[in-house]
Amino acid sequence: MFVRTVLGDIGPENLGVCYAHEHIIIDPGFLTQLYPEFLIDSVDNAAAELAEVFRAGGRAMIDTMPCNCGRNVQKLVEVSRRSGVHIVCPTGLHLQKYYPPEHWSLRRSEEDLAALFKGEIEHGVDANDCAGPEIRRTSHRAGIIKVAGGRDKLSDHERRVFRAAARAHAATGCPIITHTEEGTAALEQIDLLAANGADLGHVVLSHTDRKPDVSYHRELLRTGVNLEYDSAFRWKPGQGNPTFDLLLALLPEFPDQIMLGMDAARRAYWKSYGGKPGLTFLLQDFVPRLKSAGVSEAWIDNIFVKTPARCFQFRSK
Repeated sequence: MFVRTVLGDIGPENLGVCYAHEHIIIDPGFLTQLYPEFLIDSVDNAAAELAEVFRAGGRAMIDTMPCNCGRNVQKLVEVSRRSGVHIVCPTGLHLQKYYPPEHWSLRRSEEDLAALFKGEIEHGVDANDCAGPEIRRTSHRAGIIKVAGGRDKLSDHERRVFRAAARAHAATGCPIITHTEEGTAALEQIDLLAANGADLGHVVLSHTDRKPDVSYHRELLRTGVNLEYDSAFRWKPGQGNPTFDLLLALLPEFPDQIMLGMDAARRAYWKSYGGKPGLTFLLQDFVPRLKSAGVSEAWIDNIFVKTPARCFQFRSK
């Protein structure tokens, strides 16, 4: 069994403390024209910030910027080499709103999309970020499939992409990570992936803490899927911290299905771009707060080490 990083495959036991949903590089393109604050394209800044995370004890990050959406695997390689942090690069597709109208993905069949994802997992991520006109393979392979669902229900296009991801997962053993819009439509995502052969033990649903209903989370977790929470630093004064509350409520019952990340896809969140709180927030600020509330070292180890190592390894085909 192995985890596939941009610098090669490693044993799951070597992954270490892992942030489960990040955006390390977002290059200029259609996305950043729409949302300029998403432009985080500096290798120097990313390497410096991840080096700070390394000094705080972090050892790995799951990048979640998929095909033709500002992904740059060669920059991720350089950041990993300079910071010492393992980085997993995704294949897959994001929400359609992040692509131009009539994007090529809308014209591709489920089979075509599955083949594209499989090619990047087995043979190498495209140096052109699947922007065309040709595929130019790098030697760096994708280690996760990222797909995204919209608010409240999946569109027909999203369902096609999810089925393609399940096909590629079945063929390669590559884990899947999904975007949920404000935590919604998570059960539909689970049902669709499971119906198409996905092993839910290697599926992660992201951002679910943005719908902080404990009963809803229990229903999700009882399916065997994994959840990723990343709003710990986002809650505004007067809101409390629902991410913290969810962890206290759910860890005793589901100690090995919940992970944490930051999803810090804006310059304003990075100290290296002059923002805050910085990517060390989880380890230097949030973990001490969890410990002070009685969360055990064993549960912290599950969140950051054992659950990511199990979930992000390739399953046996």
